[in-house]
Amino acid sequence: MLLFRNRTISLESDDGKITAKQVKETYNLHWNDANHEHAVQPGMVYISHPTENGTIYTKSELQALSKVCKECGLPLFLDGARLGYGIVAEGADLTTADIAQLCDAFYIGGTKIGAMFGEAVIITNADLKKDFRYIIKQHGGLLAKGRLLGIQFDVLFEKNLYFDISKHAVRLALMIKKAFAEKGYSFLYDSYTNQQFPILPDVVLDKLKAKYSYSYWKRIGESTSAVRFCTSWATKESEVNELIKDIQSGQ
Repeated sequence: MLLFRNRTISLESDDGKITAKQVKETYNLHWNDANHEHAVQPGMVYISHPTENGTIYTKSELQALSKVCKECGLPLFLDGARLGYGIVAEGADLTTADIAQLCDAFYIGGTKIGAMFGEAVIITNADLKKDFRYIIKQHGGLLAKGRLLGIQFDVLFEKNLYFDISKHAVRLALMIKKAFAEKGYSFLYDSYTNQQFPILPDVVLDKLKAKYSYSYWKRIGESTSAVRFCTSWATKESEVNELIKDIQSGQ
């Protein structure tokens, strides 16, 4: 996503990720327009890791995005609401240290990975730190008891807990993925995180929704739909095993 001042442009993508080439082309399209002063200026690049589609950026992809953002003078922000699930995903080569080096700002998700509430915002670009606390206050986001928010992350990062519980969720999600694949179902996205997007016949979905919760994603054909199954740090393996049995039996 490329954020212009006061508006956003979602770049086209088959898997939820954007590329450095897209950013550069969109940036140049604006400045090469003879009437560019009548439009808002490009202001920032916003990405999610993992994406809403469960896909993840590689280190080389993030390096390319970081490079083009610096060339264009655009801050790079990474939304890490599900960051733990992306870091521990199968085949992932992007670390939190890489993200801190390559992004101007990012946040470590807490709400979706064990915390009661909140996210930890990390600003690595010194130019963006000025007046940040004033901005928080002006937008009603400065907590009187912010210590309680901090304690959650202090605990989550003790003894690798944040990543261990993320691994738990991803492992269970891949069990679900394997069960759907062995039943012959395809997937809308090839995700190795806690989000899985099987394409299922509507009759199967009608049976599954009696016992399980999933998010409807999009219609695929006349009688099939893509849906999203999510696991989390709190998902029980016994629940996943029950789902797998129902998948295998066609219930």
